[in-house]
Amino acid sequence: MKYIEGGICAAKGFKASGTYCGIKKSANDNPNAVHKNDICLFASDTVCNAAAVYTQNKVKGAPIIVTKANLEKSNGKAKAVIANSKNANTCNADGVEKADRMCQLVSDEMGIPKEQVIVASTGVIGQILPIEPIENAVPILVSELDYSKNIEAATAIMTTDTVKKEYAVEFEIEGKVCRLGGMAKGSGMIHPNMATTLNFITSDCAVSQPLLQKALSEIVEVTYNCLSIDGDTSTNDMVVLLANGEAENNEIAFEGESYEAFKSALYEVMENLTRMLAKDGEGATKLLECICSDAPDKKTAITVAKSVVCSSLFKAAMFGEDANWGRVLCAIGYADADFDINKVDVELKSDNGCITVCKNGSGVDFSEEKASKVLSCDEIYILVSLSSGNTSAKAWGCDLTYDYVKINGDYRT
Repeated sequence: MKYIEGGICAAKGFKASGTYCGIKKSANDNPNAVHKNDICLFASDTVCNAAAVYTQNKVKGAPIIVTKANLEKSNGKAKAVIANSKNANTCNADGVEKADRMCQLVSDEMGIPKEQVIVASTGVIGQILPIEPIENAVPILVSELDYSKNIEAATAIMTTDTVKKEYAVEFEIEGKVCRLGGMAKGSGMIHPNMATTLNFITSDCAVSQPLLQKALSEIVEVTYNCLSIDGDTSTNDMVVLLANGEAENNEIAFEGESYEAFKSALYEVMENLTRMLAKDGEGATKLLECICSDAPDKKTAITVAKSVVCSSLFKAAMFGEDANWGRVLCAIGYADADFDINKVDVELKSDNGCITVCKNGSGVDFSEEKASKVLSCDEIYILVSLSSGNTSAKAWGCDLTYDYVKINGDYRT
């Protein structure tokens, strides 16, 4: 398996486009303002098997309602995805109508069944989505579809993101070269419960729809659902996986070596996108990765790792580069899992070194000077050993900074 360029267009047969349509006008509608893309489209040359996972928030955006209905009608088949930023189309009386209209626009312009169109939105909740700019944009998006416009699409789904997020890999199945790549957006309102706002993944590998859904659901649990920025689960979270089979491998219809190879590629892409989402948390200066090892089972390892990265006090300490290990142990202690706290060891690690701060549930002497140096890096690893088994898991987050409050204090204005 190797990393390749191309993001959402890395897999054979996938093309994309992105443009600015004016969903959100600039201040005073300044005609000289520089606008970023706010809507994108990507599509496959052939019909794909499709799988999806959605937010667990009881409040669900209209695009999720429409997408779920479309995939049910099409028996898990899809060919195109349209997505916009700056407006979530959530909690609006006409939301479903607008989301359905977006699918119809793509259907008419591309000449494909409406139920084979997936729709997604992200942005401010509770504001009416203007459909006219989208009606004007769809013909442009369709006409500009190209196998090399992954960047145009990846930038179109950004809201408070500061960087685009893409990752793709190439791998082999039964001698056939396969590719799998994706793009993601997300910076705030992210917490374990399909915690990612919008994520799209494509592959030219041939995989049956049931196994595609199984693989996605399993990998979500150990990647996106182990990510937390601020403790808030979005209303519009969605991850969609499309596979068009253009790699011409024998369709993976049962679990075995080929299925595991596909899952490994999917994990590689989704883990890297998860790390990118964590590192670009709103106002963040540090990526935090907690690795819980020597746990009695996977559930315990995940629960403990997530508890650490979700701790606001610990996140604040990491911003201040303060090796306040008591906050780590506190977060481990209230994790909803069974283990012996008196066997827990904790280390803090970065490119500048590693320090042991807790052994057998108690603090140990360490150099504050060395600790400060370790925590000065922009990627910090929290190594937790439960000394109770041989299972491990990871969770990702970021530090909690002054800028997080600034960004969210005037988010709508």
